Amino acid sequence: MEIKNLTAENFDEVINGDSKVLVDFWAAWCGPCKQMGPVLEEIAAEKADLLVAKVNVDEQPELARRFQVRSIPFFGLFEKGEMLRQTLGAQPKSSMEKFIEG
Repeated sequence: MEIKNLTAENFDEVINGDSKVLVDFWAAWCGPCKQMGPVLEEIAAEKADLLVAKVNVDEQPELARRFQVRSIPFFGLFEKGEMLRQTLGAQPKSSMEKFIEG
């Protein structure tokens, strides 16, 4: 599945959908965020039941404030509009998969 870019305008609609949503809060200048790009692309391609989405914290500061994002990359796993869990920092694919599965 393709990675979706989220904004203040579409965020609630996306996270309130039927799929679980992994949201990556990131910034273009963030090295660890760039490092996670290929990992997230692989996860998005492999997990048909998961929507992977990204929020650029520089372009969407209100979303970063709403979820108290103070360090990036910050990942939130949402289901039916609720954040189930969160994690921080660049991680190997295996750790992200464990985070998603709970």
